[in-house]
Amino acid sequence: MFRVQRPLSSLFLIYRAEFADTLRLSIPIIIAQLGVVLMGVTDNLFVGRLLGALPLGAAGLANSLSFLMSSIGVGGLTVVAALVSKANNQSGGPAAVNRLFRAGLRVALLLSVLVGGLSVLLAYNFSLFGQTPEVTRLARNFMLILSVSLFPLLVFVAARQLCDGLRYPRVAMAITLSALGVNALFNYVFIKGVGPFPALGLMGSATATLLSRVFMAGAMLVYVYQAPNFRAYLKKEFNSLPITAEAWTILRLGIPGGLTFFFEVATFSLAVVIVGWLGEAQLAAHQIAINMASVTYMMATGISSAAAIRVSAAVGQASRDGIWRAGIAAFLLSVSFMSITALVFLTASDWLVTLYIRDNPQVMAIAASLVIMAGFFQLSDGVQVVALGGLRGLSDVNVPTLITLFSYWIVALPLSYVLAFPFGMDAVGVWIGLLAGLSIAAVLLTWRFFRRASLFLGNSNPKPQTS
Repeated sequence: MFRVQRPLSSLFLIYRAEFADTLRLSIPIIIAQLGVVLMGVTDNLFVGRLLGALPLGAAGLANSLSFLMSSIGVGGLTVVAALVSKANNQSGGPAAVNRLFRAGLRVALLLSVLVGGLSVLLAYNFSLFGQTPEVTRLARNFMLILSVSLFPLLVFVAARQLCDGLRYPRVAMAITLSALGVNALFNYVFIKGVGPFPALGLMGSATATLLSRVFMAGAMLVYVYQAPNFRAYLKKEFNSLPITAEAWTILRLGIPGGLTFFFEVATFSLAVVIVGWLGEAQLAAHQIAINMASVTYMMATGISSAAAIRVSAAVGQASRDGIWRAGIAAFLLSVSFMSITALVFLTASDWLVTLYIRDNPQVMAIAASLVIMAGFFQLSDGVQVVALGGLRGLSDVNVPTLITLFSYWIVALPLSYVLAFPFGMDAVGVWIGLLAGLSIAAVLLTWRFFRRASLFLGNSNPKPQTS
């Protein structure tokens, strides 16, 4: 009996430390992401209460399209944290980290020009979306300002990767929460016009977003260059080191990572369009259910980011066991959390819907059925995003991008349409299609991660990708 219990107790002690370390990294990341989400909520609250429904709709359309475009840049830059973590665990770490940091800022500038240019082009072609002339005018001007704000946003994201990769995620958390207050203040000041500031209406909300992002970028750069924790990595003598190779590495790994994020965001954006074709009640119900699923997904993405950082650190230490432990701990944490939320969604769907709406029985009934679907949705969503984080830590991005493209655009979207219309399954059919795509992605990405982990050679790099 003693021989059986001893290995189990040792395993428990090992993974207790793994869980604790993963949570220390993921919780500040989750809170920072929550702050970003709340900024959008703040914008909508001020626009809706101070300006009305039409400006709110225009702002929502512009924000959705801007988020879709920015996902390429934001998703692409997240690979830098894993590279920083890996470099910091190898010889010559400070100089290598410095080069990655400066290269990340250069790539942020490049991506802001490219993605910002595409956003401007999209803004000037808003008529393609078939909106009313007034919505088109307001949304176009709103998105033009958001296009300018991409530069400070991506600078913030790039600088944040240094903090996250060096295991200081609370920096971004504190700055994001501070920016939340700045954004609320600027929304009120520039929408209504306070003191010497003119009343800009809807454009005042866009201006508030721009200034909040400038604050975030500025605060992050000031902290990084002034804090003692980063001085070893930002020595003046490092500034002469070339960064071209690092910039190409970030682009080589980051562009597929950005496209992975884009494919997923675009899938759920198009799912909204499909549900909208079914009717207004279905669209309202879908928004309720997807909002709940988005909150829980945000939690899983924090665990995914921690997985990327911890797996890449193990790669830098040439530790196959470390890769496995970091990956398994992240998977178990995500599955545990998402299992709890799945249970809540499955057993309390009617009550959860009443938090959003109480005076429309049709919407409530549809929403309750979709929340149940969201319950089944949880495990696949949590597993696939953690697998992506682990693979990012292994610098494995090309095949995962193809997996997400296949799972979301080849399986999920066509199946959602077929089930909703030819098979007459309505909004539930759309969600079954999404669930199928997520489940396929979860299985393939998880298999890919553990296969790549098992092929790790025990030196500083995994085996080259062959499939």
